[in-house]
Amino acid sequence: MSRSIVRQSKFRHVFGQAVKAEQGYDDIRVSKVTWDSSFCAVNPKFLAVIVESSGGGAFLVLPLSKTGRVDKNYPLVIGHSGPVLDIDWCPHDDNILASCSEDCTAMVWQIPDHSLTRPLSDPIVVLEGHSKRVGIVTWHPTARNILLTAGSDNLIIIWNVGTGEPLISMDDHPDLIYSVSWNRNGSLFCTTCKDRRLRVCDPRKREVVAERLAPHEGIRPMRAIFIRDGNIFTTGFTRMSQRELGLWDPTNFEEPIALLELDTSNGVLLPYYDADANMVYLCGKGDSSIRYFEITEEPPYVHYLSTFSSKEPQRGMGFMPKRGVDVTKCEIARLYKLLDKKCEPITMTVPRKSDLFQDDLYPDTAGPDPAMEPEEWLDGRDEDPILISMRDGYVPPKSRELKVAKKNVLDSRPTTRRSMSALDTNSLPPQLLERLLEEIQNLKATVLSQEKRICDLENKLSQYANGTA
Repeated sequence: MSRSIVRQSKFRHVFGQAVKAEQGYDDIRVSKVTWDSSFCAVNPKFLAVIVESSGGGAFLVLPLSKTGRVDKNYPLVIGHSGPVLDIDWCPHDDNILASCSEDCTAMVWQIPDHSLTRPLSDPIVVLEGHSKRVGIVTWHPTARNILLTAGSDNLIIIWNVGTGEPLISMDDHPDLIYSVSWNRNGSLFCTTCKDRRLRVCDPRKREVVAERLAPHEGIRPMRAIFIRDGNIFTTGFTRMSQRELGLWDPTNFEEPIALLELDTSNGVLLPYYDADANMVYLCGKGDSSIRYFEITEEPPYVHYLSTFSSKEPQRGMGFMPKRGVDVTKCEIARLYKLLDKKCEPITMTVPRKSDLFQDDLYPDTAGPDPAMEPEEWLDGRDEDPILISMRDGYVPPKSRELKVAKKNVLDSRPTTRRSMSALDTNSLPPQLLERLLEEIQNLKATVLSQEKRICDLENKLSQYANGTA
């Protein structure tokens, strides 16, 4: 009997199961745009799906609890003037979502805790820097407010969304960028490109630090993701159009750690990675199955576990962060499968007899707190994600407002006034000067009290909406 058959692993018996029909989301007009993104993003609070829309681009945002049939008049997020191509939830704030579109912009949105009552058309910030459509948007894993966008102008731009300004721009790609993936601490990212090269980039040095020509020999699109130990997992096609997956060491791109042929199909394989279990879920567009693999340090390094199959082909897929799974049911992953007119959650479960918390299945996982500020990251600091325990489950915090000071306009105006008054103090009568300073202090106190009142009202509104009041 070969070693692979008796390999010891707590994930050998993971099984997938679709939820009951009433726990899904029905009557969703999933976008038909021809772009190889997942069309779906999910976090412990919300499900977001790119949908068909006339007169521009739109996506739907639903609280996870709002299952069943979605009203055809349910309010959408409608700020883009062209079709939306990609969406991504901020890992550090469950109410912040980034989107990008054919209209050459990316936008950042604040989603209220309660359900939308009218269409949302005002983003917190609009990021304009690309000259062609923007097809990829992805948040930095550990630094606050750092967002990466990639466009059809072959440009990668890294933004500070707190100021709305571009921090870094890279033009090292001669052709269309297929995918971008940050490593665990956000010091590097890897890309795949239409020129058939896999690149590892250091954004703060603004250079490509490693690259490999044709990790998969086929000319069809590739995907690549960083895994926990710093290696890179890729999906692509052979010269004979067979789908293939690979595992690579970016410090030695000469030979793959593992290369495995799968099947013959046209759909691009989208990989979703669980860093805690070191498992990869492969979802092909147009497939009706989800394959999952475990990555280990022993040969053959990438171990096939099983396949979840259903009848209908998937149009896209969302992957829940680990802090959103149900630890009481030994659920280690949850995927949200997009069909033509609905979204179907699929749970991945490890069969266990005990109802107690399973420490071995749930090591501390990445929490919602950023490990550093944008300026610290830009200055060269690297930090792993701040971890939280899953022992008592995860309760999402209330919405926190993201304040955007574009080019520090809000800070610069009062500074300018103070400096002018400082220049003129000698010519001002002392009584007038005192009166002006007193009035400024009173206005500041009024603004602060109004801001506090607004926060209190918003918290009260979210309590009523969640039924906790």
